[in-house]
Formats: sequence, structure tokens, C-alpha cells
Amino acid sequence: MVDDSPKKSQKIISGDGRELLVLIAEDEFLIKADLEDVVRDAGLKNLALSNADEAILALEEDSSRFCALITDIKMPGETDGWDLARRARELQPNMPVIYMTGDSAKNWAAQGVPGSVLLQKPFVHAQLVTALTTLLNEATMSGAGP
Repeated sequence: MVDDSPKKSQKIISGDGRELLVLIAEDEFLIKADLEDVVRDAGLKNLALSNADEAILALEEDSSRFCALITDIKMPGETDGWDLARRARELQPNMPVIYMTGDSAKNWAAQGVPGSVLLQKPFVHAQLVTALTTLLNEATMSGAGP
């Protein structure tokens, strides 16, 4: 991911003022830390985990606390980002999903959940914030989101 802003971009705010929490699943420490910063700078809280297995456990504990999922596709463990997103959608059918990948984009049409966004690594911060904003707005407009 490339930093493209001189601190910082737009803020995402819930219409009803409640705290929005994004679930991040990324195994590379530096990328995960960068994602946390971008999400925080956009005005959102986050829970960042190192693999999809941990993220599924967090979703199964209480999926309603999350407003969106940002996930890498290839991670260590038994579950990949494709499976994580499918489980997230089983628990929250309209949850916004953003996939990130360096090499799995070709599988998105077959493996990705409907209405998701795929960002090819490396991408700029604005791409992530725009994707997140767009998906959250769509969820809100459909009456099913934050």
C-alpha cells in the first residue's frame, strides 16, 4: 500500500453517531499496521487480526459489532480470505467486503462474494477509503448497514 496523502483523507461517520468497527485480516505485520492507520484516520475503529481463522472466531462471537471486513486472500491457517468473506456474509448478509491481493485477482469472479471490492496490492490509501466509503454508503442506503 502506498501513502498518498499529506495527513489525511476523508472521515467516515455513522449516521446515528455510533462507533463503527472494521474487521481487518492481514498476516503481514507492516501492511496490517498501515491498514489500521488508514482505517483509524478515516474515523473508524478496527480489530486487526493476523489470519482468517482468528477473524472467523471474532465474527462468530458477535458479527453485528462489525460494519465491514477488509481481508487479504492468502494467509496462514486453515482458512483463506475467500472463506472468511463467505462466513462473514453468512452471519451478516450485507456486510461490506474488501479483498486485498498481490496475486489472486484472477479468482475474484469465481471466489469473491457478490458486491465486494478487490484491491490489487500495492494500492494507495485513497483507494481503500473510497472502497470502504462506497460499500458502507451502499449498505446504509439498502437499510442493512451502519
